[in-house]
Amino acid sequence: MPDRQDLISDSYLEEQRRLHADPRGYGGKGRKWAMFVDNAGFHYHLSQILDYGCGQGSLATTLRAMGWEHVTEYDPAIAGKDSPPEPADLVVCTDVLEHIEPDKLDAVLDHLAALSRRALFVVISLVPTAKTLADGRQAHISLHPAAFWAERLEQHFRVVEILAVKPDKQWVALLLKKEPA
Repeated sequence: MPDRQDLISDSYLEEQRRLHADPRGYGGKGRKWAMFVDNAGFHYHLSQILDYGCGQGSLATTLRAMGWEHVTEYDPAIAGKDSPPEPADLVVCTDVLEHIEPDKLDAVLDHLAALSRRALFVVISLVPTAKTLADGRQAHISLHPAAFWAERLEQHFRVVEILAVKPDKQWVALLLKKEPA
């Protein structure tokens, strides 16, 4: 497994901690994807879920209320959720990848693949956000078109379903882990 520094720089980690501490809800909307995650888990017989980049933890709270017993959370910027995660059947990564430092992106995608035993559910913004970093930069620092994300993730997974929620604004996909060659 990679070292934390391979996934996020110290300065950017501090920036993410600052943004998560802001009461305006940064990292607090994961719950809106609970039904999609629940359906994927049921359909593919997945029993363990890891919320990667869990933020405030609303997805895990909602999934537990829906009856999911094995939900873990990881977010390097949230105290108590920053320990290296264990692999899970389904890794969920919503509204995270567009925030990854460009020079760390390959390591994060490899980490997601290593942690996903069977499937990955992603939601990736394709457009800028109103949120900014302390230096004034756009908070979505890894903005790319859907084709970029599909190509990068297909190195480890096969796309089984693309959910056209807001296709011009988000890439939402369920991907199954490729078997080793």
